[in-house]
Amino acid sequence: MIRITVGKNEDNQRLDRFLRKYLKSAPLSFIYKLIRKDVKINGKRAGEDYMLAGGDEIVIYMNPEELNAYRPVKETVSSRRQFKIAYEDENILAAEKPFGLLTHGDKTEKKRHLANQVISYLTEKGEYNPRTERIFTPAPANRLDRNTTGLVLFGKNSESLRELNRMSREKGYVSKYYITIVKGNMRKPLILKDKMEKDSATNTVKVKSADEESGKLMETIARPIAAVPGYTLLEVELITGRTHQIRAQLAKAGYPIIGDAKYGSQNVNRMIERKYGLSTQFLHAYKLYFENGSGVLSYLAGTEIRSELPENLTKIKEDIFKE
Repeated sequence: MIRITVGKNEDNQRLDRFLRKYLKSAPLSFIYKLIRKDVKINGKRAGEDYMLAGGDEIVIYMNPEELNAYRPVKETVSSRRQFKIAYEDENILAAEKPFGLLTHGDKTEKKRHLANQVISYLTEKGEYNPRTERIFTPAPANRLDRNTTGLVLFGKNSESLRELNRMSREKGYVSKYYITIVKGNMRKPLILKDKMEKDSATNTVKVKSADEESGKLMETIARPIAAVPGYTLLEVELITGRTHQIRAQLAKAGYPIIGDAKYGSQNVNRMIERKYGLSTQFLHAYKLYFENGSGVLSYLAGTEIRSELPENLTKIKEDIFKE
């Protein structure tokens, strides 16, 4: 018999979702059979859609050996901090991701990524204990490509992470702004609406007309800040958040980002690399603005978080756009 008292990072979620996280290696059929026959909440049977509340006692009728077979061991991975902190309070952290760092781990990098570094930082502060948390891990609510720099939002507890994820998905909450330099002279703001189709084999995105039936909608607003012959400094507002959205849409519109090896101009990129040593896209997530807050994060309404351009990008911007 396993007894679990629901804590603050485990409440306000369905019983079946809790058990799917708690018994991560168990098949779904096992989870739902368990709920029907071998789980009680506060001494009573409960349906899969029962919403857990803090203090609820979950009793699971299974032996410890079976539990260990379905419950992965949580590894504590210490990762040296490379990020700066743009904003932090008791619920959220806005990290400034440096160049070359993955937001999440992947098959090539499982330890040295931003998410692990934030977890290590919060563990050292005593705000997160991976040994006592059964299902929650601090996690990012948005992601940036490896070579895109700037702001990534993390939820430090389950309630704030749920709100951040919802606010990032829905319109009217968090506005996301980027700084970039493109080839070409953009004279007025552009509202770009297209559809995308991802090619997993090449990890690229094909941009299609918004009238196409298939594909996911992408919407981006590009606003020129400064221009010199051949180049424009842009502020880009992300309305939707698709893979490579800014890079692919600007290239399709005739304004490729300098240094972008996937979607940019090879001739421009060669010149930029020779002159500045930049071999990847000039793209920086520099501002987050909370138009509204929600739930536990209601207090964030009207909050603006900024991240300065990295030093190498600042030098390139100042050289191209000399006064």
